Amino acid sequence: MLFLYLLRRVGVDDVVELNPSNFNREVIQSDSLWLVEFYAPWCGHCKSLAPEWKKAATALKGIVKVGAVDADQHNSLGGQYGVRGFPTIKIFGANKQKPEDYQGGRSGQAIVDAALNALRSLVKDRLGGKAGGSDYGKQSGGGAGNKKDVVELTDDNFDRTVLDSDDVWMVEFFAPWCGHCKNLEPEWKAAATEVKEQTKGKVKLGAVDATVHQGLASRYGIRGFPTIKIFRKGEEPEDFQGGRTRSDIVARAMDLYSDNIPPPELQEILNEDVLKKTCEDYQLCIISVLPHILDTGASGRNSYLEVMRTMADKYKKKTWGWLWTEAGAQMDLESSLGIGGFGYPAMAAINARKMKFALLRGSFSETGIHEFLRELSVGRGSTATVGGGALPKINTVEPWDGKDGVLPMEDDIDLSDVDLDDLGKDEL
Repeated sequence: MLFLYLLRRVGVDDVVELNPSNFNREVIQSDSLWLVEFYAPWCGHCKSLAPEWKKAATALKGIVKVGAVDADQHNSLGGQYGVRGFPTIKIFGANKQKPEDYQGGRSGQAIVDAALNALRSLVKDRLGGKAGGSDYGKQSGGGAGNKKDVVELTDDNFDRTVLDSDDVWMVEFFAPWCGHCKNLEPEWKAAATEVKEQTKGKVKLGAVDATVHQGLASRYGIRGFPTIKIFRKGEEPEDFQGGRTRSDIVARAMDLYSDNIPPPELQEILNEDVLKKTCEDYQLCIISVLPHILDTGASGRNSYLEVMRTMADKYKKKTWGWLWTEAGAQMDLESSLGIGGFGYPAMAAINARKMKFALLRGSFSETGIHEFLRELSVGRGSTATVGGGALPKINTVEPWDGKDGVLPMEDDIDLSDVDLDDLGKDEL
């Protein structure tokens, strides 16, 4: 965590290290105003911000909380708040569920000024009688949230509601007389409300009174209370082994949500904007140069694209963009990556911030690409500088229509004035 390492080097503990395990407890449940930096260790702008962030944290100590999240490592937490680039700063004020984007300067003074302005607004709202702080009560006060957000499950509705659902379910099996169940109830209720909002209903929390609905308890081998199981459509249920606080439950739910988010879009490079936006917005952009449509036909091309979609899904938690182009359509791009007009299909991974790239040396298959991307994920593999030290010129092209290629038609030759009878005679 280079960002926090840089902060520690200058001898400050005023920046709170945040992660999925403590974020809800430290930030969401807090009455304090928070400034939170979402960063990536490889981000040059984040490294430049580190000393200014430290100055702001020290100046605001005891007044406004300042934290930092390694969103490269904890990408589910970054995704939860729509973080698409680094550094991103968000202000968690009166409504912790809807933080504001910080749009100010990156100096310590600018950050402090923005924090104090947000604090004045928070205090003014409280004086005016508007709710402030966490949207939920503290755990010591019995938890909060809406009890209706915990779905009551029974022998009659379980299969229809849970097993047939495309959503992910976390289900508590409880007994009314169980002391641990009573302790869990406010945490479960509060987590249900928060998870419903943060996942837009894609992860749901339910509860089964196992003393009444004994058929369900028997089906899933419930032997003690409370027991929490995770249900995903078409899969065997999984035991939840985490902690029993709201923050623990929410953190696991967000991981489940991240597992089920759609893969990034696979885009054809049609113009310069597509390449620039993708490569500048993501840590890496994965680019494939596929054979000409006349060489593969539609079925061959679709098989290559399906491999790419499969790998994009496999690595969807990474902040990577996925692009493709046809051989010969973007020759400047091919030249800058050393592909050079042969060896299709080819694949390159570009870090536009460093203007470095790596080439796939193995097969263009799920196995070969997985090995290639796994090496990149752990910082291994050879890299080179993008030719020219900048993203190349991109031609504007028409999108592929999904059909087989058609050979270009040549002009017809008029043979009306040729005497075909003379073709076999020798010239004297």
